[in-house]
Amino acid sequence: MNQDFNKPNQKENRGEVRTLVDKFYSLEFSIKALAHVFQFRIWNISEKGMCIIVREDSTVLEHIKVGDTFKMKYYPADLLGPAEYLETEVRHITKDNHGRFKGHNLLGLLILGKQSVDENSA
Repeated sequence: MNQDFNKPNQKENRGEVRTLVDKFYSLEFSIKALAHVFQFRIWNISEKGMCIIVREDSTVLEHIKVGDTFKMKYYPADLLGPAEYLETEVRHITKDNHGRFKGHNLLGLLILGKQSVDENSA
């Protein structure tokens, strides 16, 4: 199912039209310096990237920056398919001061490619 997120009276700053892709619902990843796994629902999915919403006081923001890459585990929207490990780059971190997610940061992500579950095999 594709859904156009562009609204007639709203300026779109992206180079491509945003469409909804139903493949993934959520993702998780860990940061070496922290002891637990972070899980996020995926928002604003486009053909080339996606966005997660992170509270502005989250410790995640102290440990990531634009350009960082992580092996993230993506969970399918249908809940029946297997999770996929995908190398993902942080493309932008944007504070939402006035919008729907006030008090949060939007982290734009770009999937770079598929990763094997066990990186030591092959």
